[in-house]
Amino acid sequence: MATNLTDANYSELINSEKPVLLDFWAEWCGPCRAITPIIEEMEKEFEGTAIIAKCDVDSSSKIAMKYGIRNIPTILFLKNGEVVDKQVGLTTKAILTEKLNALL
Repeated sequence: MATNLTDANYSELINSEKPVLLDFWAEWCGPCRAITPIIEEMEKEFEGTAIIAKCDVDSSSKIAMKYGIRNIPTILFLKNGEVVDKQVGLTTKAILTEKLNALL
C-alpha cells in the first residue's frame, strides 16, 4: 500500500534521497479511484528505489495548497524535495512508470 502523506510525515518523505511519486486524490473522485490500482502496483515495483505516496486533499489541504493542486488526480514527481514533473488527470501506468524511471 502506498504511503499516506500527512502533515506529520511530510518533511521526512518529501526530502528523501529517493525520488517521490506523490498522488493527490480524494475518496469522492472517480478518476482518483480508477488510478489507485496503478499506484499500488507501482508501489510494489519500485519498493526500495522510490517512494510512492498518496495525499488526500480533503484531510491534508495545506499540503495540496502548497503545491497549488486544483484538479485531481494530480501526480507530482519530486527529486531532492523539488517538483520535477507533473501529471494531471487519469493516465496510464506506462506514462507514470516512464516519468518515475527518468528520475532514478
